[in-house]
Amino acid sequence: MCKEQYEVIKNDNNYPIKAWTKGVPFEPAAQQQLENIAAMDIVHSHIAVMPDVHLGKGATIGSVIPSIDAVIPAAVGVDIGCGMVATRTTLKASDLPDNLKSIRSAFEAAVPHGRTANRGKRDKGAWGNIPKLVAKEWQTLETRFDRICDKHPAIAKSNHVNHLGTMGTGNHFLELCIDEHQSVWIMLHSGSRGVGNRIGTYFIELAKKEMQRHQQHLPDLDLAYLKEGSAYFDDYVEAVEWAQDFAAKNREIMMFNALKALREELPIPFETIDVAVNCHHNYISREEHFGKQCYVTRKGALRAERGEMGIIPGNMGARSYIVRGLGNPDSFNSCSHGAGRVMSRTKAKKTYNIADQVAATKGVECRKDQAVIDEIPHAYKDIDKVMAAQQDLVEVVHTLKQVVCVKG
Repeated sequence: MCKEQYEVIKNDNNYPIKAWTKGVPFEPAAQQQLENIAAMDIVHSHIAVMPDVHLGKGATIGSVIPSIDAVIPAAVGVDIGCGMVATRTTLKASDLPDNLKSIRSAFEAAVPHGRTANRGKRDKGAWGNIPKLVAKEWQTLETRFDRICDKHPAIAKSNHVNHLGTMGTGNHFLELCIDEHQSVWIMLHSGSRGVGNRIGTYFIELAKKEMQRHQQHLPDLDLAYLKEGSAYFDDYVEAVEWAQDFAAKNREIMMFNALKALREELPIPFETIDVAVNCHHNYISREEHFGKQCYVTRKGALRAERGEMGIIPGNMGARSYIVRGLGNPDSFNSCSHGAGRVMSRTKAKKTYNIADQVAATKGVECRKDQAVIDEIPHAYKDIDKVMAAQQDLVEVVHTLKQVVCVKG
């Protein structure tokens, strides 16, 4: 392995930061945020930083944080279990119609997406009437959820079953893609939706109260952690693992409905060949690294064990990659979860206009209106430079280019 692929950032009394950021932007504010984490005594060995790194709320997006006997709820964040799934079909690009608008419309009708504020059952990003498939799959999650809510009733007051099989807003998407062999794929990105947000927010606040109660000094209160054996540690881990399962199930239902919509739209019968992976990139995992059992928090990072398949998306107008992990121990067997932002949503809206969005997404059937300018490709790092910075973390198996993109 090429040790020179990463750079080491050291500070007095801090754990080292190993950063795969050669050739990509690495904002000072994100580095400072990482240095705050590296100053914590619960860290094990070092922190790994992926090339899509950028400033996040609570903890840095694109970071891999191993901790001993403790977890930082804000490092996991509120989009618990957010991740990707991609399925290759037997369709070829030549099987698709010249005009793809009807396929986009079919996807939009099949998968609730976006958000209508304060509209309850009339929220466009939620189910009004729960479909039978969703109700059936919810039964596999409901008993554990009820057990969590018995201990923490505030979590029950959230969108849960009505968000199962839905996409949401922001950088979440559903795409039809073509690979280097002209094969057609469906790829999507979503997480644990409203219930994951409620779980994350709830335990972040509990962790802060615990730190204040014990007068524990932290470089940033957002880095409040729960110690193994403490009052809420086991409850948090239980809730996070449930939210991760909800997120995986959410993506399975979305994929099922997207494939069904595509079959109804096209006159050509087709099958699915394989699922690249259904992978989280905001989550915690119990793992062993450098001789110790620890909790690995990947916030905007993907597990990339040797031989493990993963998905690294670009942006609305760029390529995405199906990858195979190389199992680099210095990265805690991790890689980037995407391209990573280079500017905030607010700045993107102020900087670019609809004409810029139209030009940047040429050849892609997608929304090109004011409401999605915060997702303009210019707001993201160059995915090819991101991939070049992590050649010792993953190898490319397939290169995908979207032709249809549905955004929330």
